[in-house]
Amino acid sequence: MSSTSTVAVIDYGMGNLRSVSQAVEHAAQGLNLNVVVTNDPEVVHAAERVVLPGQGAMRDCMQELRDAHGGDLLGAVRHAANNKPLMGVCVGMQMLLDHSEEQDTPGLGFIPGQVLRFRLENQRQPDGSRYKVPQMGWNRVFQSRHPDVRGGQPHPVWEGIPDGSYYYFVHSYYARVDNPQHTAGETDYGARFTCAVARDNIFATQFHPEKSAQHGLALYRNFLRWNP
Repeated sequence: MSSTSTVAVIDYGMGNLRSVSQAVEHAAQGLNLNVVVTNDPEVVHAAERVVLPGQGAMRDCMQELRDAHGGDLLGAVRHAANNKPLMGVCVGMQMLLDHSEEQDTPGLGFIPGQVLRFRLENQRQPDGSRYKVPQMGWNRVFQSRHPDVRGGQPHPVWEGIPDGSYYYFVHSYYARVDNPQHTAGETDYGARFTCAVARDNIFATQFHPEKSAQHGLALYRNFLRWNP
């Protein structure tokens, strides 16, 4: 299998790798792509596409990524974020921003913005119940349209997916991007917030496509066919 047909799912010890890799493999059927779970910087450098999952505390994720292979894996991820399609998932999305309130953690800085904790004390949902943190469960995702970026159309990774489709969330922190043009999707939980970001060759989601049934698989498949 040539290097131009490999999708690397980054293994730095902090992602739900089994479910992510299985979902990507399922989405890759018929696309002549080899999906590999790897922490080898050379494999990441050679891959055509990269998926960056993340789970747990952002500080731990950043530390594990920095420490892997003496920093070489982080270098390979940075190279991918600058040069090839990269998809971040959950904390993998948060890591792409500048900074997180969670333990005062610097991010990778590819998407200008901050990761903030939900502050929903004393707020109630439409049914009268209190908002819970973390948000855990299904919620609707609304595709953002930016005339200056995509001519008023949703991001190509949303192709064929109905606007307002439900995706599965588990998180206590959310993204606030500096530039609204980097928002690819939004969700309401207490207030509307950015749940998908995009910039150049990067697309990332706060929700878990691998836990989101057919619409999640469709999103992965669109990413695998996307040519930014």
